[in-house]
Amino acid sequence: MKIEPYISQLLYRYQCVTVPGFGAFLTEFQSAQLDENAHSFYPPKKLISFNPFIKNNDGLLANHLAQAEKITYEVAVSVIQNEVSNWKTKIQEFGHFTVKNIGEFRLNAEKNIVFVPADQINYLKESFGLSSFISPVVKREVYKEEVEIVEETAPILFTPEKRKSNKALRYAAIVTVSLGLTTALGYKLYDNYLKQIEQETLLVQSNVQKKINQKIQEATFFIENPLPAVTLTVPSEKMPYHVVAGAFRLESNAEKAYQSLLKLGFKAKRLPANKHGLYPVLYGSYPSYSEARETMKSIQKLDNKDAWLLIEEL
Repeated sequence: MKIEPYISQLLYRYQCVTVPGFGAFLTEFQSAQLDENAHSFYPPKKLISFNPFIKNNDGLLANHLAQAEKITYEVAVSVIQNEVSNWKTKIQEFGHFTVKNIGEFRLNAEKNIVFVPADQINYLKESFGLSSFISPVVKREVYKEEVEIVEETAPILFTPEKRKSNKALRYAAIVTVSLGLTTALGYKLYDNYLKQIEQETLLVQSNVQKKINQKIQEATFFIENPLPAVTLTVPSEKMPYHVVAGAFRLESNAEKAYQSLLKLGFKAKRLPANKHGLYPVLYGSYPSYSEARETMKSIQKLDNKDAWLLIEEL
């Protein structure tokens, strides 16, 4: 049984979806983007990242799988464990594997797992129905350039005629004045025409931009068969093993470290001052020594070499 579709469904609704024993997929909002050089517009979306340190079973994925497949919670946990085992085997044998509609996992030169998110699906439900598009460049000088070309290639030539009489000269003067007035009037009308074209172009652009903004603001997401509300039924476990980020003399420094770990996706905790007057901050708590020790080693390797293990029932 594949668990990828159920992870995708939960990513629409939650900011963090944990795969027990493997890691957690985190989402972060990204606003609409405009690439002026490429004349491209991109709607708002959710960016997906992966945190390998969050492996505890929070019950979200297992409960959703159990309800969707009409199986018990224990069977759902077993299905997830089997799938995670397959993922780990694939990345060790082939160096990479893909989680459909979510992203690809690879091993780098240091044998660390690198996650590359997929970009074909937008998990931000408010952007449902919106897609990126390219707007053609508006050319405003085309008509003016064409007029200049016509003037250069087809100049007006006047051919002098012999004087026959004063009367003929008088008629010629009238015709010349008439032509001059007609030419001046023609240029004035053409200038007015260019100004009108430019004003209409600006008006069209303004209306298009208003429609785009309205489309973004009014976009809604409708699911014909919405997912039922998830009810967590995970039995409470004792968590006597803790990975410690540090112990701080000042409570304000402990709070800063705690908030920083929360932003990174850890289920961090702050403990009250101990007998030495220090404020400990934890990466997380774990039910078994082996799981806590494995997590501590990963953190020491990738994030904090000073992390250490605390064994105590809090």
